[in-house]
Amino acid sequence: MKKRELIVKSVTFGSIGYEVGIEPGDVILRINGNKVDNILEYKFLIADEYLDLIIKKPYGEEWEIEIEKDFDEDLGLELLDPSIENPKRCHNKCIFCFIDQLPPNMRQSLYFKDDDSMLSFLQGNFVTLTNMKDEELEKIIKYKISPINVSVHTTNPQLRVKMLNNKRAAKINEQLKKLADGGITINCQIVLCYGINDGEELKRTLKDLSKYYPNVQNVAVVPVGITKYRQNLYEIEGYDRKRSLELIEFIKPLQESFNKKLKTPFVRLADEFYVMAGIELPCYEHYGDFEQLEDGIGMIRFFEKQIIEGLKDFNYDGKGKEIAFITGESFYEYLKVFANIIEEKLNLKINVYKIKNEFFGERITVAGLLTGKDIIKQLNGIIKEDILFIPNNMLKADKDVFLDDITLSELEKELNVKAIKVKYTGEDLIEKIVSEVI
Repeated sequence: MKKRELIVKSVTFGSIGYEVGIEPGDVILRINGNKVDNILEYKFLIADEYLDLIIKKPYGEEWEIEIEKDFDEDLGLELLDPSIENPKRCHNKCIFCFIDQLPPNMRQSLYFKDDDSMLSFLQGNFVTLTNMKDEELEKIIKYKISPINVSVHTTNPQLRVKMLNNKRAAKINEQLKKLADGGITINCQIVLCYGINDGEELKRTLKDLSKYYPNVQNVAVVPVGITKYRQNLYEIEGYDRKRSLELIEFIKPLQESFNKKLKTPFVRLADEFYVMAGIELPCYEHYGDFEQLEDGIGMIRFFEKQIIEGLKDFNYDGKGKEIAFITGESFYEYLKVFANIIEEKLNLKINVYKIKNEFFGERITVAGLLTGKDIIKQLNGIIKEDILFIPNNMLKADKDVFLDDITLSELEKELNVKAIKVKYTGEDLIEKIVSEVI
């Protein structure tokens, strides 16, 4: 199999592709004269009403197929895209890289660093653009691969080179301008490292990025994660209560300025900063359309809103049944409040268990980085409920496996519970409680 070949995996019975003789194993070569390298190009090109396809059969013969169809009508093909199966590896050596802080002997896939614009569009991954050549940026613009998520960290070229340990990192302003001028929507992320890209450097970065609004539609600022395995790496200090408070106060006038000029806060801080500072989070409206929810921006307010709204539609009696929730330290106090709301509405007893991250170190407090071993160790002999609700961001996507390769079924066996995965939306939690418990 050639690296760039787009191969037909399956064909829906009765579809256009089926009717014209396309079969599993065929390779899509060209559509209307355009070479097709990946699924995004394919989806863009098949939107036309007239298609001239060149496909290659497994035995080497090339077919030309002419198709007339409705605009946006699908061909019914499921494709295997090597560019997704084998994403671009990141060539940076970022001073704050979380993967460099992983312990040894974990599964190999955890040590892979991707920096692929395809995954940014399809899965929400962040890219640095340091892997991108000009022609690749042109392709993003041509095929409207939007939005994409870009890890900026700083717009100071020299500082960005230092932070990413890659001389190509200096081109960020030029690249962002090119994408913005091409009509691409961009979500930006800044991993904030105390004493490095904060303060005046952060202010400079935000002002530079605001020039590209509305194409750069928002900026997420998240705290650097520091594990107990951070040895022989660049010395970085994390955030605590005092530093988080200082950052929140520093950001406020900038947000007010952006609100006045752009009609949006533009820059939003991760929930972790407010939790560490011990102060109330901004209101629900502060987070707009929650574009960077999976980055921890507004997740608590979103969850709260979904819980309250979701409970309006349910009038069930749980008859005092007992269930359990688990979470990390940063969300624990909030989840207890939400659990009380659910208890009162559905007549349930909910016990919320806080899990400390002994695997990565207690400075890592988010639920998504908890491991199966820590959960089992801390709940074994403690948990008395039969049903345990687990956030699905603790598990590998599409698989019931924790970061340390403990499976969900192993956890159920060790703790003698039924484990139910839930999304980070409160609505999904309420629906699962009603369907699984009541």
